[in-house]
Amino acid sequence: MIDTTVYDTKPYDREYLARDASAKRIAWRFHDFRLSAETAPAAKGTQAVCIFVNDHADRACLEALAALDVKLIALRCAGHNNVDLEAARALGLAVVRVPAYSPHAVAEHAVGLLLTLNRKIHRAYNRVRELNFSLSGLVGFDICGKTVGIIGTGKIGRIAAQIFRGFEANVIAHDPFPSPDWAKTHGIRYTDLDNLLAAGDILSLHLPLSPDTFHLFNEQAIARMKPGVFIVNTSRGKLIDTTSLIAALKSGHIGGVALDVYEEEEGIFFHDLSGQVLLDDELSHLLIFPNVLITSHQAFLTQEALSEIARVTIENIITLETREPFLEGTTL
Repeated sequence: MIDTTVYDTKPYDREYLARDASAKRIAWRFHDFRLSAETAPAAKGTQAVCIFVNDHADRACLEALAALDVKLIALRCAGHNNVDLEAARALGLAVVRVPAYSPHAVAEHAVGLLLTLNRKIHRAYNRVRELNFSLSGLVGFDICGKTVGIIGTGKIGRIAAQIFRGFEANVIAHDPFPSPDWAKTHGIRYTDLDNLLAAGDILSLHLPLSPDTFHLFNEQAIARMKPGVFIVNTSRGKLIDTTSLIAALKSGHIGGVALDVYEEEEGIFFHDLSGQVLLDDELSHLLIFPNVLITSHQAFLTQEALSEIARVTIENIITLETREPFLEGTTL
């Protein structure tokens, strides 16, 4: 048995991890709270820790885990910007992740957000429940014939692009590592970022967070965008400078924004704060715009994605028994 401490767990995490066929080889220790230097002692007596996007595995935390003889950090997500990889290597801690669980889940959610925002489906739903059947203020636009800019053509970005092609949209893309054969097959054209920003009626972000992509959509980038542009972000919140985003919404330069992520989401997303005052002024500001739609980091939340996250995470942890090369997770 491999003793494993799992941080920042929700009911669905526990359900899918525990019911996987290989789960009997792991002794789970589930915690609701997040991993940090202060909570690392909860992993005492375990060989592995399992973490999510908002856990803090900085150097101080990793040193505390190494002192407890923890051998493996298993991320049950694709992103790893919350882990100090240099410190992990120096301390001899293996770090693995789930590089691809269900790209369809995230891509479909991105398109669903755009459809909901554009056609005012959320507003119409609330109206009808109050017996208000007026159509005033619910005008949207056809996606057919519009130019959709896909920024990042990894697995998720490619699927999103293909879905938009199904709407008969003109799809352009930008990626530092393009896939020309795929683009040719699906009638998609690669271009540089400046041209994409200027041409896109709809811009959809599908990028990891890195020093190069931090605040990719800042004041200067937004100024280069077409007036009335719609922006969709289901990747990482810090890809967008929220202050600049709000200014462009107030001026009317941006026509609509659909977000599943937010740059200061930690401590907010994944929690029920309905009985509290929201202390984040910028998020509060975003929520008052009628042309902003926000979901709380749920793009991954499908049965298929949760099953795959559990399967790969468990396979990654089980490798500790045999010391074999890590399977589908990536040793970072």
